Amino acid sequence: MRKNFLLIICALALITGTVLFKNNVASANAAAEIAMELSTGTVLYQSNADNRLPMASTTKIMTAIIIVEDCNLSEEIKVPDCAVGVEGSSVYLKKNEIINIEDLVYGLMLRSGNDCATALAVHHSGSVENFAAVMNERAKEWGAENTNFKNPSGLPDSEHFTTAHDLCKITCHAMKNQKFREIVSTKNYSGKFRSYANKNKMLYNFSGATGVKTGYTVAAGRCLVSSALRNGMEVVTVVLNCPDMYAESGSLLERCFNNYKLINLNANSVFMSDIVPCKLDKSLNLVLKSEQNLQFQIKTVTSGNKIKTGDFVAELQIYGGNNLILSEKLYSIIDK
Repeated sequence: MRKNFLLIICALALITGTVLFKNNVASANAAAEIAMELSTGTVLYQSNADNRLPMASTTKIMTAIIIVEDCNLSEEIKVPDCAVGVEGSSVYLKKNEIINIEDLVYGLMLRSGNDCATALAVHHSGSVENFAAVMNERAKEWGAENTNFKNPSGLPDSEHFTTAHDLCKITCHAMKNQKFREIVSTKNYSGKFRSYANKNKMLYNFSGATGVKTGYTVAAGRCLVSSALRNGMEVVTVVLNCPDMYAESGSLLERCFNNYKLINLNANSVFMSDIVPCKLDKSLNLVLKSEQNLQFQIKTVTSGNKIKTGDFVAELQIYGGNNLILSEKLYSIIDK
């Protein structure tokens, strides 16, 4: 028997993605790709997502989040000799130039400066090699088991690789850091020492785009990690070795917003069991297909004798058809 139907429906915030793209078949333009809902880590689509591939400058997502988490961004440093004239994309740091860490991180992410990556790695760990070891340690901590970093920039190396799945996990971790989000969503930056315009065209051309990083080498092809937020649902996509990386990323994001919705169960919502009012111990997010119809039930699990505030008294059960999708404990908010 389904109880308290209307009460629970009112308590849940249903957030439905915008319907703009009607093709449900993903293209095969990328060597590997994935889409993931950020808050839950739910994989919405994947193709060859666990294949090991080079990732070019999308490597810098890992470099940036380590620096943001570990360093004082206002600190000013002298550019080390090894960061001057680094091959590939550059902000053209000068020998013995004084610059703060924040300007280096913005140069890293907006202009893809390989010289910024080297300077930051040396500042953090003393050398590029030591910093790569930190990158690998953090990758494992965040569940990226099929990734190996050899440098902070993404310059070609046969032992420098990731998977679309791993890179998406790393990015989801990074995007939960407010300063990182601020950096990768910035279109134009004016710092104390340097100013930059962001190369990432998604920020200018895709509605709701929030980041994050482009990449290209001959070995890796065109790579793009993107994120976008619409109607409360944020999706992160990774496309590796994808000639039309912007179009493919945009198409993938549109399909996700079309086909999925995010339900938020707020910890402040009050539910009524057969005995006492109660609530969840924390807010929860749940990703569902847009067309999926839900049924809700509150199942009381106590006899009701001497209930105290905080006691486990019931279960909130959510069904999709005959399938139980989620079961969460509910706790009394009063003594009885």
